[in-house]
Amino acid sequence: MSFAQALHALMPMQALASALVLITLVGWRDAKAGGRWAQAGLLALAIGLALVSPAIGSLRPDARWLQGAGVGLISLGLSCLWWALGLWLTPRPGRYVMTALPPLLGAAYAGLAPDRGAAQTVADLALGGQLAWVGVTLTLPGRSAVVQGLATRRWRLLGLAAVLPLLAAMLCRAATTLLHDPAPWSDLLLALAGQLALLLLLPMLLLAWRGQTEAELARLAQTDGLTGLIDGNAFGRRSVELIAMARRFDEPLALVVLELDGFAALQEERGTDFADGALALFASCVQAQARLGDLAGRLSGQQFGVMMARCLPEGPLALDRRLRAALAERAQAELGLPLSFSAGWAKLRPGDRGLPDLQRRAETALYEARRAGGGQMLAEPGISD
Repeated sequence: MSFAQALHALMPMQALASALVLITLVGWRDAKAGGRWAQAGLLALAIGLALVSPAIGSLRPDARWLQGAGVGLISLGLSCLWWALGLWLTPRPGRYVMTALPPLLGAAYAGLAPDRGAAQTVADLALGGQLAWVGVTLTLPGRSAVVQGLATRRWRLLGLAAVLPLLAAMLCRAATTLLHDPAPWSDLLLALAGQLALLLLLPMLLLAWRGQTEAELARLAQTDGLTGLIDGNAFGRRSVELIAMARRFDEPLALVVLELDGFAALQEERGTDFADGALALFASCVQAQARLGDLAGRLSGQQFGVMMARCLPEGPLALDRRLRAALAERAQAELGLPLSFSAGWAKLRPGDRGLPDLQRRAETALYEARRAGGGQMLAEPGISD
């Protein structure tokens, strides 16, 4: 066995070890979607590399379908890693190709196996295309909230350092095979590039998992556990930007404050769990009926707020109508009893120092609505000013 063949034979064990490390550290059940795709990709690569390794070929030189399955699994591993990157960064076009290519490539390789050079060239070109698209995913701009705790540019460069040498080596071997001059150095170059890729892939995936975990913890730290909405502190922090933008561009902005009617009585009659379920249902309706770009959160206790940017006077009234219709439909169906709410709203005025002034006037309107019997929305005094 040559040195290049020995390196190729070691690659399945290296891929399997990386997969086991990733599964051990990340876990399988608790892993997020990106982590699961990465784990599945490493496992598929390990099995595929084992099936096409020189050791298997020496034992079963006529097992073309076995080698075809190995090439298909290597392609599947690259597809899984591409899906993971799409979840961590930004989804890119190509999911149908990435889904269909592994079985097609495996069948094509097995069918062309009698012509070793043709089969190898087709596999190298197809796998090179997948690697190229993985590289494109790493280079194009997009959201990086999942890896926000990392130096995103360096993380992308780490991925490119794994992908580009392997892509170059694979295309180089395909070119030498097409020229009917398969050089031993091309196999050695591919083996070295494969070892480098597997060496860099594990820390890259672990860093992505860490970034994903940190992003989730950051989200949970400012999210109310019962309702899933942001809590009062996060609402206050995010409202600063909305208020600043409204003032900068001289745009209208309104704050709607809402409370369920009769919540204390509901809690006393039906119990805390039932009342919490009603609160969660109300929060879900608030989130669903808020416009895209509105800020919805749980301000405190049973009080919720929706900050509406670029909001005309009809905006809070339209939100009130949508929310009452949704709550009437869902409360009866899911809880077996009707629910109602009171609301008050206020618009941003030039003298407001921030959210506290706006919230104080909206709460005044809310309390007036409750004193008037509840089940309605009132505006702050002098809203027509």
